[in-house]
Amino acid sequence: MNNNAFMSVKSQAAAQDRTILKNVYLWMTAGLFLTAMVARSFVGTALFYQLMRNPMLMFGLIIGELVLVFRLSSRIMKMSVQSAVISFCVYAALNGINLSSIFLMYGLGTVYNAFFATATMFGAISLYAVTTKRDLSGMSHYLMMGLIGLIAASLVNFFLRSSGLDYLISYAGVILFTALTAYDTQMIKNMSRNMSSRSNENDFIKLSIMGALKLYLDFINMFLFILRIMGRRN
Repeated sequence: MNNNAFMSVKSQAAAQDRTILKNVYLWMTAGLFLTAMVARSFVGTALFYQLMRNPMLMFGLIIGELVLVFRLSSRIMKMSVQSAVISFCVYAALNGINLSSIFLMYGLGTVYNAFFATATMFGAISLYAVTTKRDLSGMSHYLMMGLIGLIAASLVNFFLRSSGLDYLISYAGVILFTALTAYDTQMIKNMSRNMSSRSNENDFIKLSIMGALKLYLDFINMFLFILRIMGRRN
């Protein structure tokens, strides 16, 4: 293969890689938009108050979300494109219903400020992860340990009800999901590069949704922890 042919193949692979990355962010943005619209429109409805008064309904909603996330994470490449798209949209909508209570717990200004702060941090760390030459794969073990520790601390504080520990958990959550955003973004970029040469259009869409789900979860969790911090300050 001469040099021109090699550069042409390399350019085509890079272009395809960028397309996948762009699609990941488009799907993530669409998911966040759907969640926000459902959350805002659900507040104040009769079903909203029924859900708030019935913990079992809320628990069932959370279980449904967990089932959808597990199904998408473990079986997306075996699913049809239509099933993957519907599952992602249903999850984003259910999450919107679940998150609708934040409009009663926090002022509208606090919610908006937390969202813009999250978007700024998320954008900055994503840009770093895409452009840095540093390999972030070694973070996986520490991130998993941090996630387990955060869940354990949250469970402990569920019974202790310590405001100081809650504040500490919130800051730790922001740091952890900022690091997870960087890690997941670079892993998605690498996955896209490796799969681009042998993936058909259907696999491209499913890979985009899989990557979007990871970043969507990072964004939502970062947002919730920032909202808790800002809400306490206000």
